[in-house]
Amino acid sequence: MYVCICNAIREKDFRAAARRYAGNAEAIYAALGHTPQCRQCLDEAEEIISEEATEVGMAIAAAA
Repeated sequence: MYVCICNAIREKDFRAAARRYAGNAEAIYAALGHTPQCRQCLDEAEEIISEEATEVGMAIAAAA
């Protein structure tokens, strides 16, 4: 599934970048070498970032 049609960014790639890089959706886009074009995807992108942050937090807590 695509998160961003304009830049052809797949959800799996965006999720991986969200785990590697800090920041909001625009920062993650920049890390991937893109900028949001039509901006229709930003709400979903922010949701993915939130989900990935929760997953990382849970993994850290489980490791402690």
